[in-house]
Amino acid sequence: MRHLAALVPFVLIAGLTLPAYAGTVTIEGHGEVMAAPDMAQINSGVTTQGATAREALDANTTAMAELIAELKADGIEARDIQTSGFSVNPNYVYTDERDANGYSLPPRINGYQVSNTVTVTVRQLDKLGVILDKSVTVGANTVNGVSFSVADPSELYNEARKAAFADARAKAELYATAAGGSLDEIVSISETQGFNNPQPYPMYARADMAASAPVPVEAGELAFAINVNVQWELETDAK
Repeated sequence: MRHLAALVPFVLIAGLTLPAYAGTVTIEGHGEVMAAPDMAQINSGVTTQGATAREALDANTTAMAELIAELKADGIEARDIQTSGFSVNPNYVYTDERDANGYSLPPRINGYQVSNTVTVTVRQLDKLGVILDKSVTVGANTVNGVSFSVADPSELYNEARKAAFADARAKAELYATAAGGSLDEIVSISETQGFNNPQPYPMYARADMAASAPVPVEAGELAFAINVNVQWELETDAK
């Protein structure tokens, strides 16, 4: 609470000495909660080649249809399959040859490449290895990454908030005591949020993976962190 005592060293009223406010103390606190993920996202796709763009696209469409059908057969819902990339590009062949005037010859087109990728959300992590393996089996030849997350992190962040505030208060009380005073009312609180999600790692398919065992996957743990800045009034007893 703020009084006139905040403006003067002390004020006498009816023989009582009111506390004097020496200023404020501002401290940052950190709270972190670890939790195992309960879902994952993968970027899986098909890249095909063809003498013409149409040929490459037809081959890609067939392979992608098989991939999506397999994902759905493995229990992936339609809402969890989203197209995230599509491209049609010519394959250029470069040469060191030069024309009669000595200028470099332009590259020539030697076929076309079509790429189509989908972002797949896997809500049953025990199926992730099987889904990765089957995706390659039915034609996926690119898996651009795997990332893990928690479907509803709100309670985890709330626990981190409690820990962050407790950390800030413990530090502030230490400083207040060292300064010969104590904490009074809170002036302000602000927070920043952090989420330590392991970076996706690239995976490249090989033809011989089709007969392999399910891909081993280790989900590990994720860190849900909160940093909080808290400012208190610093109260000192007038002498």
